[in-house]
Amino acid sequence: MRKFAAEFVKRGLMAAWGGPVVIAIIFASLGANGVMETMTVHEVCLGILSSTVLAFVAGGITAIYQVEQLPLSMAALIQAGMLYLDYLLVYLMNGWLQNQMVPILTFTVIFAAGYALIWLVIYQVIKRQTQKLNEKLTAQ
Repeated sequence: MRKFAAEFVKRGLMAAWGGPVVIAIIFASLGANGVMETMTVHEVCLGILSSTVLAFVAGGITAIYQVEQLPLSMAALIQAGMLYLDYLLVYLMNGWLQNQMVPILTFTVIFAAGYALIWLVIYQVIKRQTQKLNEKLTAQ
């Protein structure tokens, strides 16, 4: 558990810088398109801090794949659950998602479909690379 926690923190810290960068791009885009003219200091601080935490958790949870006792499917479910809660809580806290059934269900469906699609693409790429490596090893 200690090894996992250390890896979680290391990966989270490496990813955390991305949160403020992403929120700056979002705020700049909203301003450039006239969607949002002004923001309070509280909104800016909340956006920066929450997006930093979001990036930290999203980066850190990838350490779950280093836990050898977990089957791949269980690790993927744990990652999906953590990411879902991470994004949902940050979106609700910042008011980026309405706290109502339909928006939350819509978010849930989009998240699940997006996560599954990305995970399947990554899985197929890694599977193909592994097969090529195995072919090279057996050819020698």
